[in-house]
Amino acid sequence: MANHKRDDLVSQLVDSVRQFSGLPECRNAVRDMHGNLVRRVKLLSPLFEELNDSEEQLDDDDVEGLQSLKIALNLAFELLNSVNEGSKTLQALQIDRTTNKFHIVTTQIEAALTKIHYDRFDIPEEVKEQIQLVHSQFKRAKGQKESSDLQLQTDLAMLKRGIEPDPETIKRLSEKLHLTTINDLRKESIAMNDMVISRGEDLENYLGTMSFVLKKINDFVMVGPPEIGSSESDRQKGFLRHRSPIIPDDFRCPISLELMKDPVIISTGQTYERSCIQKWLDAGHKTCPKTHQTLQHTSLTPNYVLKSLIALWCESNRIDLPKLQGNSKTVRSAKTGSECDQSAINALLEKLTNGNLDDQRAAAGELRLLAKRNADNRICIAESGAIPILVELLSSRDGRIQEHAVTALLNLSINEANKGIIVSVGAIPEIVDVLKNGSTEARENAAATLFSLSVFDENKIVIGAAGAIPPLIDLLQNGTPRGKKDAATALFNLCIYQGNKVRAVRAGIVGPLMRLVKDASCGMMDEGLAILAIIAGHFEGKVAIGEAGPVPVLVEVVRTASPRNRENGVAILWCVCAGDTKFLKELKEVEGEQVLKELCENGTDRAKRKAGSLLEVLERVELVEPAVNL
Repeated sequence: MANHKRDDLVSQLVDSVRQFSGLPECRNAVRDMHGNLVRRVKLLSPLFEELNDSEEQLDDDDVEGLQSLKIALNLAFELLNSVNEGSKTLQALQIDRTTNKFHIVTTQIEAALTKIHYDRFDIPEEVKEQIQLVHSQFKRAKGQKESSDLQLQTDLAMLKRGIEPDPETIKRLSEKLHLTTINDLRKESIAMNDMVISRGEDLENYLGTMSFVLKKINDFVMVGPPEIGSSESDRQKGFLRHRSPIIPDDFRCPISLELMKDPVIISTGQTYERSCIQKWLDAGHKTCPKTHQTLQHTSLTPNYVLKSLIALWCESNRIDLPKLQGNSKTVRSAKTGSECDQSAINALLEKLTNGNLDDQRAAAGELRLLAKRNADNRICIAESGAIPILVELLSSRDGRIQEHAVTALLNLSINEANKGIIVSVGAIPEIVDVLKNGSTEARENAAATLFSLSVFDENKIVIGAAGAIPPLIDLLQNGTPRGKKDAATALFNLCIYQGNKVRAVRAGIVGPLMRLVKDASCGMMDEGLAILAIIAGHFEGKVAIGEAGPVPVLVEVVRTASPRNRENGVAILWCVCAGDTKFLKELKEVEGEQVLKELCENGTDRAKRKAGSLLEVLERVELVEPAVNL
């Protein structure tokens, strides 16, 4: 197998396991199965990290096993995502089916691990022992399916038969299904609506029971458990007296942040206030404001379940149902009580669109400041349609207008929904052009904007393809101290994506990074080492670093730098030196062995592991040298 193909496969496995670390906590009937699978997969991480940092030769069985393992881990990740996102009630009703899915995935992972000769790999013994332990756990799990909660199944079976449950049964269901708050119930109602829309007839056998369970738990959560010796009116008064009238976040429209009066579902499954999403659609947008997915259609489906929950919440808290706001000029945030003046924003946008250069310059500067001031302003400005106008101003020949426009977009991008809008209107190529040709301040803020947008993985690809990396490297070398920091953070984020590592190396990033590492007075050693550690895992990155004379510099870093920098330094040393006799001899000549031994005593866990592995390689080289001299 070609080295670069082998490296890509191992790198993909490293990234795959990292995905599992980002999964949210599971809070439904399959919580234990979910947690066990995530824990076992994460324990495989050291194996892939060691392979990623080494030149380990893999035979055909190993390659086949790793490929099978990658497929199995992808299936496992999809399964874990599906049980997190679906209806908790349906998960419980279909728990036998879900248990079978977990068993199938477990069997596939175990079969893949059996094909991999990890016991013969040149990796630390503690890593081998850990993988053997994980493999044994998968074998045991494959041999015996995890049992479901019998009490939960008994309670649900009773409800399926239409038997009226007692309060204790409802309390158990509420706790076991993790439907204990009004927000939990709201999310469950949305999940049920999503499934009705997407699966329709498939749920006919479950809908009645799902609705019955949700209603009973809803009554229990809203009123609370009955107290012995108290009347119904006493219980209700006590409930109202202790209930806080804070609006649950999930009852607010994601666009207006106001309590929804007429909630509707769009094609992506997200719920919005009808008037807000209609305004968004009327403005010509074809994406979901929250998820940024392209809308398959623009039909709006009433969310009756959520509407009834909101009505019940309002009644219980003695709050009048929200009324339509009409054409109010002022938008008020239900969270903070702060206001933004819609008429003032509209006036600024009019100047941006139709004003002369002075008007545009002043209006762009004011929007920049408003967007910086608070979250409400960022929402109001975006809702008013300012983002496409600001993107057009990025190509203005007036340098000050360009600066204001790119900085306003930077401030607006703090809002997650606005990130999607900025990208969807084609802003990235324009921002890259500002990064190449703008003033110093405009270039710095363009770099910061690209960093903000690159939080989403799909945007990393788009930004790299738009040619952002070469001008970021130029800013890293020639910018102000702040500009260099902005460029470094953007480059670090972009290089997490494999394809951008190659772009960065071919654009000449290694030389500037090595200069940052050598010159401690510049205050950017941390950034330089962090980016080098990312690209060193790629073959072209390793070669380029090796051509920059890194060994003495990195040994000094490992000897004297901060714990995090020492860890990155030894990781880069491992990538460069392992398997290369020339670099190993140079490492000995600069007394690297003693530095590595000290790191084995006092470094971070990962640094100790890397240092120990590199020392083992050095010892083997010593054994070979006498024979060579003969």
